[in-house]
Amino acid sequence: MKHTLSLCLTLVVTLLFTTSTLAADRLTNEKVRAFISTLQEAETLDDDFDQLNEQMPGSGNPSEMPDFSSIFSDSVNQMRGHEAYNRMEGIVKENGFDSMEEWGATGDRVFQAWMAIEMEDQHPQMARKMAAAMDEINNNPNLSEAQKEQMRAMMGGATAAMESARQAPESDKQAVRPHMQALRAVTESGER
Repeated sequence: MKHTLSLCLTLVVTLLFTTSTLAADRLTNEKVRAFISTLQEAETLDDDFDQLNEQMPGSGNPSEMPDFSSIFSDSVNQMRGHEAYNRMEGIVKENGFDSMEEWGATGDRVFQAWMAIEMEDQHPQMARKMAAAMDEINNNPNLSEAQKEQMRAMMGGATAAMESARQAPESDKQAVRPHMQALRAVTESGER
């Protein structure tokens, strides 16, 4: 009896700990808003980011597809040691993130959920377009086999990004969904 009570108590404590850990790890509306705010404020660092992009190995290589599931975490790692990192860290902390790593992980989740929502809205057309593009690559007599292989690899990267986005948790998508317009606005303003 004592052993059973001890086992039950251990299970309850474990369950409570796991639940509180998961709740702390939830993507909330506040986190999404804070992330968007950092992107808006980061527009003031455009010159720093341009210089940083020029110094990155492999930058501008269109055949290298970034890993979209960790695009912000990867950018944090690439910025380390550059002036842009320190300036961005200030923006990140002003918006309530404890560290650049937390910000990067949040950005990865926001981006993944955003892409999942966009894909849900456009899935049938997107799948048809990708299949048509792959057929066009395979059947193009003007491309060498090496060129076809390079293009297939790029399409494979896009397919992998789509698969990754599909795995976004429903709770993340729910947190991001109300902010779609703001996300589009901040990324479109950054492209101008």
